[in-house]
Amino acid sequence: MAFFRQLPYELFIGLRYTRAKRRNHFISFISLTSMIGIGLGVAALIVVLSVMNGFQDELRNRILGVASHLQITGPNNVLDDWQSLVGNVQGAPHVQAAAPYVMAQGMLSFGQAVQGALIRGVLPSDEDKVAELGSHMRAGKLDALRPGEFGVVLGSELAQSLGVVLGDKVVLMAPQGQFTPTGVVPRIKQFKVVGLFEIGMYEYDAGLALIHMDDAAKLYRMGSSVSGVRLKLDDLFSAPQVARQLGERLMGKGNYYISDWTQQHANFFRAIQMEKRVMFIILALIVAVAAFNIVSTLVMAVTDKRADIAIMRTFGASPRSIMQIFIVQGALIGVVGTIVGAFFGVLIALNIDTIVPLIERLFGVQFLAKDVYYISDLPSKLIWADVLVITVMSFILSLLATLYPSWRASRINPAEALRYE
Repeated sequence: MAFFRQLPYELFIGLRYTRAKRRNHFISFISLTSMIGIGLGVAALIVVLSVMNGFQDELRNRILGVASHLQITGPNNVLDDWQSLVGNVQGAPHVQAAAPYVMAQGMLSFGQAVQGALIRGVLPSDEDKVAELGSHMRAGKLDALRPGEFGVVLGSELAQSLGVVLGDKVVLMAPQGQFTPTGVVPRIKQFKVVGLFEIGMYEYDAGLALIHMDDAAKLYRMGSSVSGVRLKLDDLFSAPQVARQLGERLMGKGNYYISDWTQQHANFFRAIQMEKRVMFIILALIVAVAAFNIVSTLVMAVTDKRADIAIMRTFGASPRSIMQIFIVQGALIGVVGTIVGAFFGVLIALNIDTIVPLIERLFGVQFLAKDVYYISDLPSKLIWADVLVITVMSFILSLLATLYPSWRASRINPAEALRYE
């Protein structure tokens, strides 16, 4: 009790008023529901944003498992002296590895099945340094691509569409024709399937085929040239900055076109970012509705305590002190609800990989079926900055909800309040 006596009386009375014991238990019930509403809103907001962050990271990793952080090409997608370019950029800050490639369109056929595909000629030893295809191989190995042996590694969906398995031979037709006495005919070469990969992105699994760069150069008559050079950075988020630096570094040394992954997949990641903002706004409205329930709580509390307010005013309490008492009462509801919601939100976000499978087993459901969704597990990435923004927003909304009822309490006339007591 000695501790409470040392508190400012506004704080002490505000804490006492949070529990309306004497006469109106309904006020306590409304206070409790307001706390629960704020807690649920904060927890839901933290969990949803964490899941969206997890999906964004998962998709980014899958895309960059095939795509590159940076890509340098020449006019008409042809680089002649790519060896000197690789030597020049490898010493640049943040650049970890570089790999040349040949990119072209092609038509794959097996039996009666025909599928268009993006053909990428790679050097297996260098490709592993700039991409993570090796870790996504379902059958065979990327190293099985050897010059002159005309092997091909197909995406799993592409292989399924063609109906091929490891060891089958497919026919690759290049759209660039060659002139013969009978006219222009497409260049055709038979390739042996030496590997299958599955990234989990339909765009790549259904439309990408890898062959050795030397074989691609022969088929597409590139000679010693390549289509471009792919770069891997130590920090993928520094890609735009590194692209600008490399542009300055290569200025005057040739016509080069530099693009980074944020430009190549800009619309995709912009859409995810927009969805995240929309979800934040929608769930923030839940917190706002719960926070403004505090208004009804305080309005009833002020009505219930009119006589107490009049007595305190008679004993010398200022309107400002009366206002502070009810601000304390409303702020306490918001603080408790926010803390409880943040605690459970963080707890769920950090353990969602355990909670979701448990719910699926208990109720016999599957939220993300493997035969429908490529990401069958619910990913989660908790960003503490998001937690801070959500808790601060919740507290501010709770505080704003207290202002009007508290101001009304401070305007009560003692004589009018005590007239009918």
